[in-house]
Amino acid sequence: MDDSHDPRQWLEEIDGQRALSWVSEQNDHSRQRLAHGAAFDALRQRLLEIFNADDRIPYVVRRGERYYNLWRDAAHPRGLWRYTSLASFASDDPDWQTVLDLDALAEVEGESWVWGGSHVLRGEPDRCLIQLSRGGADAVVVREFDLHTQTFVEGGFALPEAKGGLSWIDRDHVLVTTDLGEGSLTSSGYPRLVKLWARGTPLSEARLLFEGEISDVSVRAWRDPDPTRERVFLMRSPSFYTNRLFEWIDGVPVQLDKPDTANATIHGDHLFLEIRDELVLGDTRYPAGSLLVASYPAWMAGERAPQALFTPTERTSLAGLSLTRSHAVLQILDNVRSRIELASHEGGSWRKTSLDGLPRLGQISAWAEDGVDSDALWLEITDYTTPTSLWRADPTEGTLEELKRSTEQFDSTGVQVQQHEATSADGTAIPYFEISPTSTHAGSAPTILYGYGGFEVSLLPSYSGAIGAAWLERGGVYVVANIRGGGEFGPRWHQAALRQHRHRAYEDFEAVGADLVRRGVTTPAQLGIMGGSNGGLLVGNAYTRSPERWGAVVCQVPLLDMRRYTKLLAGASWQAEYGDPDDPDDWAWLRTYSPYHNIEPDRAYPPILFTTSTRDDRVHPGHARKMASALLEQGRDVTYYENIEGGHGGAADNEQAAFMWALAFTFLWEHLARDEPR
Repeated sequence: MDDSHDPRQWLEEIDGQRALSWVSEQNDHSRQRLAHGAAFDALRQRLLEIFNADDRIPYVVRRGERYYNLWRDAAHPRGLWRYTSLASFASDDPDWQTVLDLDALAEVEGESWVWGGSHVLRGEPDRCLIQLSRGGADAVVVREFDLHTQTFVEGGFALPEAKGGLSWIDRDHVLVTTDLGEGSLTSSGYPRLVKLWARGTPLSEARLLFEGEISDVSVRAWRDPDPTRERVFLMRSPSFYTNRLFEWIDGVPVQLDKPDTANATIHGDHLFLEIRDELVLGDTRYPAGSLLVASYPAWMAGERAPQALFTPTERTSLAGLSLTRSHAVLQILDNVRSRIELASHEGGSWRKTSLDGLPRLGQISAWAEDGVDSDALWLEITDYTTPTSLWRADPTEGTLEELKRSTEQFDSTGVQVQQHEATSADGTAIPYFEISPTSTHAGSAPTILYGYGGFEVSLLPSYSGAIGAAWLERGGVYVVANIRGGGEFGPRWHQAALRQHRHRAYEDFEAVGADLVRRGVTTPAQLGIMGGSNGGLLVGNAYTRSPERWGAVVCQVPLLDMRRYTKLLAGASWQAEYGDPDDPDDWAWLRTYSPYHNIEPDRAYPPILFTTSTRDDRVHPGHARKMASALLEQGRDVTYYENIEGGHGGAADNEQAAFMWALAFTFLWEHLARDEPR
């Protein structure tokens, strides 16, 4: 393809009549090809029942004495925003009080509202700021809501649809980051300005507090959640992996002295630094991936004497940090298996202990219930075959209790989980999880290989009723590859596949596929691959780089055109991950992993399914549209489906999600289960 001219650029017109006609034609073809018959209907219904199940865990967020939850089911596909008390939540039959019915609101207002989140005013929990998205897009409408009368506040704080939002300072003031007209957005399409808006005044009179550069990714602003501390923080993100943090002091933003690549959290009088690059302070070297803690006032005064709360090894990394009133909660990965440690400040230093009493198996995620008023924390425990459970612990009170457990959503009898390693092209050991029924015939099992490999995102074991019901119960094997570009072993694992080194992620993925064949799990004809977003770029490259290795490909909400990705929606914000295609040096390597530019007319390719969403305002649907169109012009085996709603998640409600996943699993089973009747 000629890099200087793209004959399919018309497909980038998201709502263009010609483009939507093409989408409609492809959707009709895909429905006729896959979404028909008793088997498809049964699978879609089974998935919908799983997504709508009443015994799912209702995850909650504490605001004051209320525990809020957004609940979707068959009767409420858009969702109910509701609350209960802790005692009620811990019971078998909680007493939920509905605050907002999104389905009723959508019907009254004639909008396809999708929940975007809420911000309850601390100290006076009668007001909140509610975010609503049209069709699941990242851009949101913001409205002030009265929690006592359960109505939107007439004349209250409100913003039209845009990326960004509002954040409380106090009852009569909010911080604003939104589209304020020309010059107010970055080149990535996110807010560049922070303003202070007073109640009863027009937005045009809001006072400018802070501004980033046009070239930044975005700016953010928030008030310290501790109501006793009147601190406001501001952040500029020059790139996806760099940020500069400021505290608003006496009318001036004062910058925190830290490396741009480090993430800082201020909690009370403590400063926590998660460093992504090696840091040298005096005679001490702190390796990338370390967690440091210091006195925040002392640091701002120039003292540099942090304590290391976590130091990584070759196979350990910090997967998460959460802060309760008096504890730092560390989620640590050890060869992609988790453990939880608590750190507390006693006598001028920090002491670490393990959180005992938890099940030994499974992945554990931990987060604070309320980092200001409580030491309680939530713990989610899950693995590939055990239904997820939700626990509540309070280290100060010495309590640990399992509160909720989802029921089994598929028959896991005889399903085994194994961890293996493949050797990549440069000799690096790449771990992967294999989930397989013991009854599967070795060497002939339809197998899905799933990967992501980007943005320091870790793929950890988790329970999925959809995968279990749609794939494992039928005798399929499911494999998750922990390739470079992810965060399973900290920043170094991610940085090993950045920019010009991106090929390592693809070589890792190919190595896992080859290892599955070498070990006799499956054959290339029965090995399918699946990935979404950056994972869509991954499988798109697997498709063009090594098509002979795969029997079928599912490519979801993908990036595929790396020549124009920075010009499409939020793409400019990912240059730190991939590179700048307008820089000739960067384009030299970007072109090697731009699937849209690497289709070879004389090469054989496996069947491929593309799925995306018209309302995805993060990864432009034009990527999938153009790649599918180019392949169709060559007479390739291509199936394409674009959901009109759904945002980057691909579906706006459970019914849409069930349909989209039924499409993917039906497509894979038809192409990979060669010895099964069609």
